[in-house]
Amino acid sequence: MDIPLGKQTTYPDHYDSGLLFPVPRSANREPIGITASLPFYGYDHWRAYELSWLDSHGMPQAAMADILVPCTSANLVESKSMKLYFNSLNQHRFESREALCDCIRRDLSAVAGADVEIRLLDLRDPQHVLTLATEGAVLLDKIQVTDPVFEIDAGLLSIASNTVVNKVYVSDLFRSNCPVTSQPDWGTVVIHYQGCEPDPASLLRYILSYRKHEGFHEHCVEHIFVDLMAALKPVALKVNINFTRRGGLEINPVRSSSPLGEMQALARFVRQ
Repeated sequence: MDIPLGKQTTYPDHYDSGLLFPVPRSANREPIGITASLPFYGYDHWRAYELSWLDSHGMPQAAMADILVPCTSANLVESKSMKLYFNSLNQHRFESREALCDCIRRDLSAVAGADVEIRLLDLRDPQHVLTLATEGAVLLDKIQVTDPVFEIDAGLLSIASNTVVNKVYVSDLFRSNCPVTSQPDWGTVVIHYQGCEPDPASLLRYILSYRKHEGFHEHCVEHIFVDLMAALKPVALKVNINFTRRGGLEINPVRSSSPLGEMQALARFVRQ
């Protein structure tokens, strides 16, 4: 893939929507068997921590932002290109916060090929520092795995019993690598599962197998979803990974076997 990123960069000092770089989702979906209708519902939740611009008087402003991109969009937006784009807003004047949102919404929607939602977050609003708890979830990381495999293999997944369970499985040990820069991406995997009870050790082994994999955040989640559905055949499934931020941006993709309704920002974990 010819991406003009992952190399030494001159950071922009003027607004430039042309910095945004689209990556067709189809290129990463076809290798895992997704060629027609999508086998899931979902969206990608981006949270920007370093959004800054100038007001109409030239006074610097700052905020956080939640950005919601439907998984039905033709393209995802490459993360470094989004960082460069946000930097290009730093010295640009906007008449109002609404004008800023309209500009970002228009630019991101054009690149993604679908309507993107954006919501500004006031830095002093206490609700934005609340963290996500996973009380009652099964923490897979307590399981000791001997000689883990670091190549993705759906054959690692197995059923423990025919007992139907409705559980949430969590692991903080997810690691993949950026396909552009090869830098590590760290995240917390959350699996909402209903169906025949999976072997928890097999779930952890499978999650650990991504440790050397190079893939975009969004497609790692889709790969996990597709493999879990094929190998374990659950009645219902939802997978999301809350990735830690890099360059002031975090991505939290979520994919579900049933409709999720309105796209909503995900709460964050302490490490985010």
